[in-house]
Amino acid sequence: MMRLRLFGRCRIYHDPVSPVLKAPAEIGWDAWFRTIDLVTPQKLKGWELLLRTRGWWTVDPSDVLDIVEAHGRLVVGEKGELMVEFSDQEALDALSTSLSDRFGDQVLLAP
Repeated sequence: MMRLRLFGRCRIYHDPVSPVLKAPAEIGWDAWFRTIDLVTPQKLKGWELLLRTRGWWTVDPSDVLDIVEAHGRLVVGEKGELMVEFSDQEALDALSTSLSDRFGDQVLLAP
C-alpha cells in the first residue's frame, strides 16, 4: 500500500493546502423533553474530511472525490492528514494524470 497527501489550491492565497483533523468530531444530542449529557467523539472518514474543503479550495471537492475514488481510497492518516491510499504505482500514476487533466495544477498529490 502506498499513501500520498491530497492538497488543493487555496481560494484566497493560491498556495497548496490540505485539511488536517486535529481532534475527533464530538456528536451530542438534544431532546424535546429531557437533557442528554452524552457526547460521543467520532473520527471523520476520508471523504468527509475532503468535503470540508468546500469554500477553501478553488475546485469543488465532490468533483475531486469522484476522480479519487476511481483510482484509490481516501483515508485519514495517523496525524489527521487527508491521504489517498493506492494499491500500486499504476493506480497512483492514473490518479495523478486524471487530476492533472481535470484540474490542472489546482489539486496535487505529495508525500
